[in-house]
Amino acid sequence: MAGRQKIGMGLREAFGIQRGAVVSLVGGGGKTTLMFALAHEIEAAGEKVITTTTTRIFEPSDSETFLIVEADEKEILKLLPAASEYHRHITLAAFHLPERKLKGISQETVNRLAASKLVPYIINEADGSAGKPLKAPNATEPVIPESTSLVIAVVGADALGSPLTEENVFRPEIVSRLTGLEPGSPVTEDAIAVLLTNTEGITKGSPAHAEIIPLINKTDKLPDLSAAESLAKKILAKGFPRIKRVVLGQIACREPVVKVIGE
Repeated sequence: MAGRQKIGMGLREAFGIQRGAVVSLVGGGGKTTLMFALAHEIEAAGEKVITTTTTRIFEPSDSETFLIVEADEKEILKLLPAASEYHRHITLAAFHLPERKLKGISQETVNRLAASKLVPYIINEADGSAGKPLKAPNATEPVIPESTSLVIAVVGADALGSPLTEENVFRPEIVSRLTGLEPGSPVTEDAIAVLLTNTEGITKGSPAHAEIIPLINKTDKLPDLSAAESLAKKILAKGFPRIKRVVLGQIACREPVVKVIGE
Protein backbone atom coordinates (compact mmCIF):
# COMPACT_ATOMS: atom_id res chain seq x y z
CA MET A 1 0.00 0.00 0.00
CA ALA A 2 2.53 2.54 -1.11
CA GLY A 3 1.62 6.21 -0.88
CA ARG A 4 2.34 8.79 -3.54
CA GLN A 5 2.89 12.35 -2.48
CA LYS A 6 3.72 14.78 -5.27
CA ILE A 7 3.81 18.55 -5.00
CA GLY A 8 1.24 20.10 -7.30
CA MET A 9 -0.50 16.83 -8.20
CA GLY A 10 -3.82 17.67 -9.85
CA LEU A 11 -7.19 16.10 -9.28
CA ARG A 12 -7.29 14.47 -12.72
CA GLU A 13 -3.96 12.75 -12.07
CA ALA A 14 -4.88 11.70 -8.53
CA PHE A 15 -8.14 10.08 -9.68
CA GLY A 16 -6.79 8.86 -13.03
CA ILE A 17 -9.49 10.66 -15.02
CA GLN A 18 -9.18 10.34 -18.81
CA ARG A 19 -11.14 11.78 -21.75
CA GLY A 20 -14.54 10.15 -22.06
CA ALA A 21 -14.95 9.81 -18.29
CA VAL A 22 -18.31 10.11 -16.57
CA VAL A 23 -17.62 10.81 -12.90
CA SER A 24 -20.31 10.53 -10.22
CA LEU A 25 -19.73 12.07 -6.78
CA VAL A 26 -21.35 10.55 -3.70
CA GLY A 27 -20.95 10.74 0.08
CA GLY A 28 -20.31 13.55 2.51
CA GLY A 29 -20.09 17.31 2.20
CA GLY A 30 -17.71 18.94 -0.26
CA LYS A 31 -19.01 17.26 -3.43
CA THR A 32 -20.03 20.48 -5.18
CA THR A 33 -16.69 22.08 -4.32
CA LEU A 34 -14.94 19.00 -5.68
CA MET A 35 -17.08 19.00 -8.83
CA PHE A 36 -16.22 22.60 -9.70
CA ALA A 37 -12.55 22.27 -8.69
CA LEU A 38 -12.20 19.30 -11.02
CA ALA A 39 -14.12 21.07 -13.79
CA HIS A 40 -11.96 24.18 -13.51
CA GLU A 41 -8.82 22.05 -13.72
CA ILE A 42 -10.13 20.38 -16.89
CA GLU A 43 -11.18 23.75 -18.33
CA ALA A 44 -7.77 25.27 -17.57
CA ALA A 45 -6.18 22.45 -19.58
CA GLY A 46 -8.17 23.58 -22.62
CA GLU A 47 -10.72 20.76 -22.44
CA LYS A 48 -14.51 20.89 -22.35
CA VAL A 49 -16.51 19.62 -19.38
CA ILE A 50 -20.14 19.31 -18.24
CA THR A 51 -21.08 19.55 -14.58
CA THR A 52 -24.53 18.50 -13.48
CA THR A 53 -26.53 16.66 -10.86
CA THR A 54 -29.05 13.84 -10.82
CA THR A 55 -30.39 15.22 -7.51
CA ARG A 56 -30.02 18.93 -6.71
CA ILE A 57 -27.29 21.50 -6.14
CA PHE A 58 -26.98 25.18 -5.26
CA GLU A 59 -27.02 27.42 -8.31
CA PRO A 60 -23.46 28.35 -9.32
CA SER A 61 -22.42 31.92 -10.02
CA ASP A 62 -21.93 33.22 -13.56
CA SER A 63 -18.19 33.38 -12.94
CA GLU A 64 -18.02 29.65 -12.15
CA THR A 65 -19.68 28.21 -15.25
CA PHE A 66 -22.11 28.75 -18.12
CA LEU A 67 -25.50 27.53 -16.91
CA ILE A 68 -28.18 25.89 -19.05
CA VAL A 69 -31.50 25.23 -17.31
CA GLU A 70 -33.73 23.12 -19.55
CA ALA A 71 -36.05 20.25 -18.65
CA ASP A 72 -36.42 18.89 -22.18
CA GLU A 73 -33.63 16.46 -23.04
CA LYS A 74 -33.94 17.04 -26.78
CA GLU A 75 -33.51 20.78 -26.25
CA ILE A 76 -30.39 20.17 -24.14
CA LEU A 77 -28.87 18.10 -26.94
CA LYS A 78 -29.72 20.87 -29.41
CA LEU A 79 -28.30 23.68 -27.27
CA LEU A 80 -25.10 21.96 -26.19
CA PRO A 81 -23.06 21.99 -29.46
CA ALA A 82 -23.41 25.76 -29.92
CA ALA A 83 -22.86 26.50 -26.23
CA SER A 84 -19.71 24.36 -26.12
CA GLU A 85 -18.25 26.36 -29.00
CA TYR A 86 -18.05 29.39 -26.70
CA HIS A 87 -17.85 27.85 -23.22
CA ARG A 88 -15.51 25.08 -22.06
CA HIS A 89 -17.40 24.51 -18.80
CA ILE A 90 -21.17 24.12 -18.92
CA THR A 91 -23.50 23.24 -16.05
CA LEU A 92 -26.80 21.53 -16.87
CA ALA A 93 -29.96 21.47 -14.75
CA ALA A 94 -33.65 20.79 -15.41
CA PHE A 95 -35.23 23.70 -13.56
CA HIS A 96 -34.88 26.23 -10.75
CA LEU A 97 -35.94 25.43 -7.19
CA PRO A 98 -36.50 27.76 -4.20
CA GLU A 99 -33.52 29.04 -2.21
CA ARG A 100 -31.26 29.26 -5.27
CA LYS A 101 -31.15 25.53 -5.83
CA LEU A 102 -31.30 23.62 -9.09
CA LYS A 103 -33.11 20.38 -9.85
CA GLY A 104 -30.86 18.05 -11.80
CA ILE A 105 -31.26 16.13 -15.02
CA SER A 106 -32.22 12.47 -15.29
CA GLN A 107 -29.86 9.50 -15.33
CA GLU A 108 -31.02 8.77 -18.85
CA THR A 109 -30.03 12.24 -20.02
CA VAL A 110 -26.55 11.79 -18.55
CA ASN A 111 -26.27 8.45 -20.37
CA ARG A 112 -27.30 10.03 -23.69
CA LEU A 113 -24.89 12.92 -23.21
CA ALA A 114 -22.10 10.42 -22.58
CA ALA A 115 -23.06 8.41 -25.67
CA SER A 116 -23.21 11.57 -27.81
CA LYS A 117 -19.55 12.40 -27.03
CA LEU A 118 -20.39 16.10 -27.48
CA VAL A 119 -18.25 16.96 -24.44
CA PRO A 120 -15.38 14.68 -23.33
CA TYR A 121 -15.87 14.97 -19.54
CA ILE A 122 -19.06 14.74 -17.47
CA ILE A 123 -19.09 15.23 -13.69
CA ASN A 124 -22.32 14.47 -11.84
CA GLU A 125 -23.24 15.07 -8.21
CA ALA A 126 -25.31 11.98 -7.41
CA ASP A 127 -26.59 12.56 -3.87
CA GLY A 128 -26.88 15.04 -1.00
CA SER A 129 -25.48 15.09 2.51
CA ALA A 130 -26.80 18.28 4.15
CA GLY A 131 -23.16 19.35 4.45
CA LYS A 132 -22.28 16.57 6.94
CA PRO A 133 -18.88 14.86 6.61
CA LEU A 134 -20.35 11.35 6.64
CA LYS A 135 -23.61 9.90 5.35
CA ALA A 136 -25.52 6.76 4.49
CA PRO A 137 -27.93 6.65 1.55
CA ASN A 138 -31.67 6.07 1.84
CA ALA A 139 -33.75 3.93 -0.52
CA THR A 140 -33.90 6.57 -3.28
CA GLU A 141 -30.20 7.43 -3.57
CA PRO A 142 -27.54 7.76 -4.76
CA VAL A 143 -28.71 8.37 -8.32
CA ILE A 144 -25.75 7.07 -10.32
CA PRO A 145 -26.11 6.86 -14.11
CA GLU A 146 -25.14 3.57 -15.76
CA SER A 147 -22.64 5.43 -17.97
CA THR A 148 -20.57 6.33 -14.88
CA SER A 149 -16.97 5.14 -15.22
CA LEU A 150 -15.69 6.49 -11.88
CA VAL A 151 -17.44 6.94 -8.54
CA ILE A 152 -15.68 9.27 -6.09
CA ALA A 153 -16.93 8.64 -2.55
CA VAL A 154 -16.31 11.65 -0.29
CA VAL A 155 -15.74 11.34 3.46
CA GLY A 156 -14.77 14.28 5.65
CA ALA A 157 -11.74 13.57 7.83
CA ASP A 158 -13.54 15.38 10.65
CA ALA A 159 -16.07 12.52 10.81
CA LEU A 160 -13.44 10.28 12.39
CA GLY A 161 -13.94 10.13 16.17
CA SER A 162 -17.02 12.37 16.11
CA PRO A 163 -20.20 11.13 17.85
CA LEU A 164 -22.68 9.24 15.69
CA THR A 165 -25.41 11.87 15.92
CA GLU A 166 -27.47 13.94 13.48
CA GLU A 167 -25.19 16.88 14.19
CA ASN A 168 -22.23 15.08 12.60
CA VAL A 169 -23.68 12.39 10.36
CA PHE A 170 -26.42 12.43 7.73
CA ARG A 171 -28.86 9.59 8.54
CA PRO A 172 -27.00 8.26 11.60
CA GLU A 173 -29.66 5.58 12.14
CA ILE A 174 -28.76 3.95 8.80
CA VAL A 175 -25.05 4.25 9.57
CA SER A 176 -25.72 2.50 12.87
CA ARG A 177 -27.62 -0.32 11.15
CA LEU A 178 -24.95 -0.87 8.50
CA THR A 179 -21.92 -0.66 10.79
CA GLY A 180 -23.16 -1.86 14.17
CA LEU A 181 -22.06 1.38 15.84
CA GLU A 182 -24.25 2.42 18.75
CA PRO A 183 -25.92 5.87 18.38
CA GLY A 184 -23.77 8.52 20.01
CA SER A 185 -20.60 6.42 19.97
CA PRO A 186 -17.44 7.70 18.21
CA VAL A 187 -17.20 7.05 14.48
CA THR A 188 -14.36 4.57 13.94
CA GLU A 189 -12.06 3.80 11.03
CA ASP A 190 -13.71 0.43 10.63
CA ALA A 191 -17.20 1.96 10.48
CA ILE A 192 -16.15 4.32 7.67
CA ALA A 193 -14.46 1.46 5.83
CA VAL A 194 -17.63 -0.62 6.12
CA LEU A 195 -19.77 2.25 4.80
CA LEU A 196 -17.49 2.53 1.76
CA THR A 197 -17.41 -1.19 0.96
CA ASN A 198 -20.90 -2.37 1.98
CA THR A 199 -23.19 -2.76 -1.05
CA GLU A 200 -25.86 -0.77 0.84
CA GLY A 201 -23.41 1.94 1.88
CA ILE A 202 -22.13 5.17 0.37
CA THR A 203 -21.51 3.74 -3.12
CA LYS A 204 -24.79 1.80 -3.32
CA GLY A 205 -25.97 1.28 -6.88
CA SER A 206 -22.63 1.95 -8.55
CA PRO A 207 -22.42 0.33 -11.99
CA ALA A 208 -20.43 -2.92 -11.88
CA HIS A 209 -17.89 -1.58 -14.40
CA ALA A 210 -17.20 1.67 -12.51
CA GLU A 211 -14.04 2.18 -10.49
CA ILE A 212 -14.56 3.50 -6.96
CA ILE A 213 -12.06 5.87 -5.34
CA PRO A 214 -12.70 7.23 -1.84
CA LEU A 215 -11.63 10.79 -1.08
CA ILE A 216 -10.74 11.56 2.52
CA ASN A 217 -11.35 15.32 2.44
CA LYS A 218 -10.46 18.16 4.79
CA THR A 219 -7.13 16.67 5.86
CA ASP A 220 -6.05 20.27 6.47
CA LYS A 221 -8.28 20.20 9.57
CA LEU A 222 -6.19 17.39 11.14
CA PRO A 223 -3.10 17.89 13.32
CA ASP A 224 -1.16 15.65 10.88
CA LEU A 225 -1.79 13.12 8.13
CA SER A 226 -1.39 9.98 10.23
CA ALA A 227 -5.12 9.55 11.03
CA ALA A 228 -6.12 9.97 7.36
CA GLU A 229 -3.37 7.59 6.23
CA SER A 230 -4.48 5.00 8.78
CA LEU A 231 -8.09 5.31 7.61
CA ALA A 232 -7.04 4.90 3.97
CA LYS A 233 -5.12 1.73 4.81
CA LYS A 234 -8.12 0.38 6.74
CA ILE A 235 -10.35 0.96 3.69
CA LEU A 236 -7.90 -0.81 1.36
CA ALA A 237 -7.47 -3.67 3.84
CA LYS A 238 -11.16 -4.55 3.36
CA GLY A 239 -10.10 -5.97 0.00
CA PHE A 240 -13.02 -4.50 -1.91
CA PRO A 241 -11.98 -5.28 -5.51
CA ARG A 242 -13.17 -1.98 -7.06
CA ILE A 243 -11.25 0.21 -4.60
CA LYS A 244 -7.56 0.21 -5.47
CA ARG A 245 -6.58 3.64 -4.14
CA VAL A 246 -7.67 6.29 -1.67
CA VAL A 247 -7.02 10.01 -2.22
CA LEU A 248 -6.25 12.27 0.73
CA GLY A 249 -7.28 15.82 -0.02
CA GLN A 250 -8.20 19.33 1.03
CA ILE A 251 -10.49 20.33 -1.80
CA ALA A 252 -11.14 23.88 -0.62
CA CYS A 253 -7.39 24.64 -0.59
CA ARG A 254 -5.09 25.85 -3.34
CA GLU A 255 -3.39 22.45 -3.61
CA PRO A 256 -6.34 20.05 -3.24
CA VAL A 257 -4.47 16.74 -3.47
CA VAL A 258 -2.30 15.82 -0.48
CA LYS A 259 -1.47 12.17 -1.06
CA VAL A 260 -2.62 9.03 -2.88
CA ILE A 261 -2.57 5.75 -0.97
CA GLY A 262 -2.59 2.53 -2.98
CA GLU A 263 -1.98 1.79 -6.65
